[in-house]
Order: sequence, then structure tokens, then C-alpha cells
Amino acid sequence: MPFPPVRRSQSEDPDRDHLPNTYISSTFSTYKTSAQLSLEKLLQGPNHGGGSTQPRSALIPNTQARDAKPRLLLMGLRRSGKSSIASVVFHKMPPNETLFLESTTRIQKDSIHSFMDFQVWDFPGQLEYLEPSFDLEDIFGSLGALVWVIDAQDDYLDSVARLNRTILTVQQYYPGINIEVFIHKVDGLSDEYRTDTFQDIVQRISDELSDAGYENAPVHYYLTSIYDYSVFEAFSKVIQKLIPNLSTLENLINTLANNCGFEKTYLFDVLSKIYIASDTRPVDMACYEMCSDYIDVIVDISELYSWDHPDRRPKGEQIQEAESHVVLHDETMIHLMEMNKYLCLVSVIRNPEAKEKRGLIDMNCRTFQDALNDVFSRSWEQEEQGNA
Repeated sequence: MPFPPVRRSQSEDPDRDHLPNTYISSTFSTYKTSAQLSLEKLLQGPNHGGGSTQPRSALIPNTQARDAKPRLLLMGLRRSGKSSIASVVFHKMPPNETLFLESTTRIQKDSIHSFMDFQVWDFPGQLEYLEPSFDLEDIFGSLGALVWVIDAQDDYLDSVARLNRTILTVQQYYPGINIEVFIHKVDGLSDEYRTDTFQDIVQRISDELSDAGYENAPVHYYLTSIYDYSVFEAFSKVIQKLIPNLSTLENLINTLANNCGFEKTYLFDVLSKIYIASDTRPVDMACYEMCSDYIDVIVDISELYSWDHPDRRPKGEQIQEAESHVVLHDETMIHLMEMNKYLCLVSVIRNPEAKEKRGLIDMNCRTFQDALNDVFSRSWEQEEQGNA
């Protein structure tokens, strides 16, 4: 049952685009036939090292079991903010409560159950994992991404030096792993000092890698803080790299956005509020924050009205997925439609005429939902036929 419109006061400059009166069913059929998004690969991640029986110099990927999960490894020095990031992003802990978290003393393995089941390992900063007593294959062998957290408010030279040693080791034995550097706790820095710190860290890492012969190492940098949405944006980029054929999802969303006149569209993971795909227009953080906050509103309302009353009887066919929209005071509309129990599509529409065409928008979003489900189900069928 769709939720009724909810009015909230936000301040945004309206950019009124024309809303085409277009139905997009025929457009999606092209992407349905070319979709190759394998859910098994999505559960495994694209970059994995060899099994434990292979020598370190062997770069042959390991074929993992169906229940294998991509793994994210959080690393950095002590008190850099690794545990706080994991708690805020994956466990909805309020940022202020992270002040009471104790320092990690052993590897914390956290399984995240969502549209894509994956693991997050919080690695203690004091462990010397490059010593011979540690098995690099167990740590990096089946890794999807290495997330290194640097405290931008502290002396980061030791952290940068240790990161460089780690990158050189990973590049030597596991060159397919993505290295993601979170320059963290930037909320306490001025804009000028934040920029200088970012450039200094990037320059130090790049210079040492260049001296070692790695000109194009897969290292990506993000400015993050748990007190705003920058850490969610960064993790969205990290997770997207673990999804094979991400371009298929982006093409589907682009088709929907162009035909409906959406200014920006995100496919969110409801649990973590990480977006796994979006249209190719530039990301506006204010727009992203509005969409993310609206998910919380819908989740809270759903919990209130999802109680199954014993005397309640449905009158006719019921819609299982939640639908809702909110119209702001400047006529901007945020439209949300749940795709399944894990994913929801959230769009921003600045055309005030969209209120009169919600039926067309809902129909197009349902067509997108069918195409999205077809991508996953058809990939499973192909995978099962290939294993037969």
C-alpha cells in the first residue's frame, strides 16, 4: 500500500526540467537481453587471489564456492577511526556514540547481509601483518578491496609510510585488489588545510609508488567524516567496484531518468544507505542527503504500519513494496519506490508538474523493477545452465 504524501521543509534552488510524458517499457527490452549481471559473481566480487595452496607469486584467481562473499579489509593505525566508520555505516550507530568505542585489539569479522552479502574485517592497527608469522594469503588472498584509514587530524607520516609498504606488497602478489584510502576526520579541518592535507598525502604515496615502478597503481582517495554523508559516498564508490557489469545498472537508471525527467536517481541499499548505482549525472551531496534521509522516514513509517492486525483483511490485490513521495516547499519532489526487501529507488524531480504525472512515473518505475529483477534472475539461469 503506497504511503501518503509527506510534506517536509527543505531549502533547494529549483531547476525546473520538462517532464516527458513517455512510457519506457520498450526501451528496457534492449538491456534485458544484454544483461550479464551474475548474482554469484556479485556475491564473490571480481578480484580474488589464488587459494592457499598457491605460492605467493602465483596470480591465478581462485574459483570460490557459491556462498563465498567479497571481503572489505579496514586497515590503518590505532585510533584512526576504522571501527567508528564500520559502526556508523553498517550498524547505524550515531556518530557521537563512537567516542565510547574501544580500540580494536583483534580482527573483527562482520558479515553484512543485504542485496550483496559481504564481509568487513576490522584489522587492528598494532598488528605487524607483513611479518613472516602472518599468512598473506589468508589476509589478502580473497580480498575485494583494501580500505586504509588515515587520521587527517593526527601526524599521518607513520600511517602513510605503513600504507606504502602495504601497497607495494599487495601490488607484488595481488595486483587486482583495489586500494581505497580514506583521509578521515576532515570535519575538524578548515577548507584550506583540508585541501593541503589531501594533496600532501596523495603526493607522498604517489612519489614512493612511482619510485618503486608502479605508475598506475589502483589507489583511490576520499575525504571522509562520520559526521556527514561523505563516508557513505566513499563506501558507495568502494562497493560499486565489487559489482560486475555496473554499467548495465547505470544504463537502466539512465533510461528511466531520461524518460521521466528525473534530475538525479539512486538505487539504494536500504540497510546501509549506500547507493549501489545511480545515473551518470554528477552527484550532488545535498541531493544525496535528502534522498538518504527520506529512506529513514519511510523505514520508520513502515515499521509503524507493518503490524499484522488479526482482524485486518485485504480488500483486493495489495502492492508488497512501499511507494512514497514527498513534495517540498519549492515544488521539488522526492520519489521512492522499493524494488525488493534490500533495494529501493529514490529520485529527485524538480519539475512541479510531476505531481500530476505520478501514475506515469510509478508505471515507469515498475517497468524498471521488472527489468532489474530480470537482470538478476536471468543471470542465475545462465549460471545454472553453464554449470549443468
